[in-house]
Amino acid sequence: MKILVINAGSSSIKYQLMDLEDAHNYTVLASGLVEKIGESTGRVIHRKNMSAVEEKVVEEAPIPDHRKGMARVVALLTDPVKGVISDAREIEGVGHRVLSCGEVYSDTVRVTPEVKASIRDFFPLGPLHNPPNLVGIEVAEELFPHAPQVAVFDTAFHQTMPRKAYLYAVPYEWYKDYRLRRYGFHGTSHKYIAQETANYLGKPLDQTNLISLHLGNGCSMSAIRNGKCVDTSMGVTPLEGLVMGTRSGDIDPAALQYIMGQTGMDIQQMTDALNKKSGLKGLCGGNDMREVVEAAANGSNRAQTALDIFAYRIQKYIGAYMAVLPRVDALTFTAGIGENSAPAREHICRGLEHLGIRLDLEKNNSPSRQPREIQQDGAPLKLLILPTNEELQIALETKDIILSTPT
Repeated sequence: MKILVINAGSSSIKYQLMDLEDAHNYTVLASGLVEKIGESTGRVIHRKNMSAVEEKVVEEAPIPDHRKGMARVVALLTDPVKGVISDAREIEGVGHRVLSCGEVYSDTVRVTPEVKASIRDFFPLGPLHNPPNLVGIEVAEELFPHAPQVAVFDTAFHQTMPRKAYLYAVPYEWYKDYRLRRYGFHGTSHKYIAQETANYLGKPLDQTNLISLHLGNGCSMSAIRNGKCVDTSMGVTPLEGLVMGTRSGDIDPAALQYIMGQTGMDIQQMTDALNKKSGLKGLCGGNDMREVVEAAANGSNRAQTALDIFAYRIQKYIGAYMAVLPRVDALTFTAGIGENSAPAREHICRGLEHLGIRLDLEKNNSPSRQPREIQQDGAPLKLLILPTNEELQIALETKDIILSTPT
């Protein structure tokens, strides 16, 4: 089944076309990115993966809106030379990454008018993501009227959290009237990693306990008991929790009032600073972990401090999640930093031997990109590196919905 996966941002569209049988039998036919939508000059990067050597096309031209961007994607996918299909009707389903619908949906759903209304209803809680997500759906409905549209929510996997984990200790009316609670994000990645960890360990998912560490420019962790999320680090927005590339993570709310009073910043400026100018970038000026590690190795005190704070925050969440899980079968590292930064993993694991976390430095420094274990021989807790694949997870769930809910 040919599934098109779409992740529509405010000024971009990421896409991937898969020919999918199951999680272990699939082909990525093409992938790409449409960016700078609405700016004077837009750009399309399209990759055709049908041959042994990847073919890449880069185009620069004005892209006034998402519809024009998606129309260009369809033209590239069906181009006699650059494309991989002869007609858009070969696409049998479209899976959309959608940020949030709160408590309305706890699983993937086929898009209906009611689903679109719910996505719109959550614009206030996802102002940067839900509006373009909905635009992506509406454009895809126009361009692929024959294909079922499926919404895969980034928050859905975390809907199994108990109330004690998702409620904030604030006036209850804020939750009841304004839906203020911890929702969590990166759910598609955490769900995929939970299943991959169970597969790697040779255990049924419903008997697998793990702590998943999705560490990239955005970072989050989840405590997963018997295959289901019981706690996660992000909150009502993706700002809460770990130190990230440009996001602050946990901070005393009263500090914001203080800084606003000192600087004259308004709430929008403060929110922008916490999301785009904080985290590693705020601490040492750079948000690329490779550059932070290199700068620390070259004697930068600020870079070393940033690395220390990044790792320490993760260590605290590891301790918290080990406290709420009856046992931990594995700590699983994934995403850009989790999969690729041996120094970051070493810094995170350092000093946690009393928790059974015993890193093998040689295994950790191995350049392999394959799923693997990096704990010392005989260590009581497995440390895994497993590549995430959110696009595959979205495609799998899209196929499942199409087959289980025929029109």
